[in-house]
Parts: sequence; C-alpha cells; structure tokens
Amino acid sequence: MNLLLVEDDPTLRASLERTLSRRGMRIATCPDGAQALGRWREERPDVVLLDLSLPGMDGLDVLEKARREGLRTPVLVVTARGTVGDRILGLNAGADDYLPKPFDLDELEARVRALARRPPGAITAPASAGFAIGKLRLDPESGAFSAGDEFLELTPRESALLHALAARPGRAVTKERLFDAVFAGEADVQYEAIEVIVYRVRKKLARTGAALVTLRGLGYLLAAE
Repeated sequence: MNLLLVEDDPTLRASLERTLSRRGMRIATCPDGAQALGRWREERPDVVLLDLSLPGMDGLDVLEKARREGLRTPVLVVTARGTVGDRILGLNAGADDYLPKPFDLDELEARVRALARRPPGAITAPASAGFAIGKLRLDPESGAFSAGDEFLELTPRESALLHALAARPGRAVTKERLFDAVFAGEADVQYEAIEVIVYRVRKKLARTGAALVTLRGLGYLLAAE
C-alpha cells in the first residue's frame, strides 16, 4: 500500500513513517500544506493521511483543492482539532474518515487499511456531473433519481433532501443545512420535521445499494451499503 503522510511535526512524522513502514506500507512524507498537493499528484497514493494544522496551507484548503482537481484518493484526517464542528468541516471538505489526536496506532492502521480496501467507483462524482451510488442514479438534466430501470417516486421535500445529500456524496451534511434545503421559507415548520423526511427517504432507498447514514452529532450522508 502506498500512503502519503502530510504532517508538520517532525517527531510524529518520523515515528509514523517508521511504524507504518514496518507494517508493510510504502510511505511518502510531506511536512507542509504548500507542498502537499504536488506530492499528492506525483505519488498517486492509495490513502492520504492528512493533518489539518499545517504551515503554508491549512489541511482543509489542501483537501478542498485536491477534490476540486479531481483527486479522489481516500483521505484520513488526523488532527488535534477534536470538536464536532471541526469534524464537520473536515468531512464536508472531502475527508473520508477522521481520527483525533492522540490516537492508537492499531486503530490508525485499521482505518487506513479500511480506506484502501474501498472499492473503486463505490462513490462517483458529485451530482452536477452525474451521480451514482450502487444502483441509485441521478439524471443531471431531469433531476430525477432512479434505481435500475425504475424512477424513485419522491415528494418535492424528499427530492430536495436527496439532492442536498447527493451534492456531497460520502460527506456529512448537517441537519441544519438539510432543514434549510427541504423547508426553505417555511417559518412554521418544527425543526424535528426533517427526521420524518429522512425516515421516508431511507425507506425508499431500500435495495438501491445506497444508504442514508446517520452520523450522531454530525448529520447525515449518502454512502454505498
């Protein structure tokens, strides 16, 4: 497995490089955000291990620019920023997993290997370019969702929720953002009403190969089953 490690702490970087190399991984390292994108393009790693607090360019900026360039390598964010808000920012920027410092090396290795095993194409491009997870498809011209040869029968609110999730495949979308997308301009709707729409959409996704996943404290995401 080829791993790109982006970490500015020289002691931690050397320790992780030594430990993970002994566990059968080929490690390329980078000490700052300014160099990270270049190394990412050059190395074409199987997994990127990315710190957020980097000199030159913040890790979130590195991640967002990489995703805009079409670099789809799975990314495990490893950082001392452990708040729920920071996790949401990382996931919405394009991270695939998040591990706060300090961490257990066995858990780190397990998460890296799990990301490396992810089937290529399990989650494809954003909805604007044509979206697909499992059998679930979005026609970018009509805006209709289908599974196999059948179109999903969705209410306008259900469709709005699914579109908001499909715009960020594999990434967490906060309940607040989904509420605004589904109930835009409806001031008399209770906040908990979004959970009813989530429940209905989850049932309609059965047997499509796509799952609407609840991330406690973070929100919801669409992922392959």
